[in-house]
Amino acid sequence: MDFEPFKVNEAASSFMAFVPIIAICILAIWDIVWKGFALWKAARNNHVVWFICIVIFNTVGILPIIYILLNRKKNKEVAN
Repeated sequence: MDFEPFKVNEAASSFMAFVPIIAICILAIWDIVWKGFALWKAARNNHVVWFICIVIFNTVGILPIIYILLNRKKNKEVAN
């Protein structure tokens, strides 16, 4: 009798093969949404350096979120 402590059934192993693909898709959608919003705001505010940095660096949404948070108050002051 063979002892296989880490034997996983085929259904579970096929699901586990798709987990990295699903995670990458979710991260890509997350990044596209934040990057698009930040690029739109940077273009409207004429922040060329921020626009270029957001386009070049792939930070999974971290840089766009930082830009949006740092420039949040400036946009409210301009509206008033």
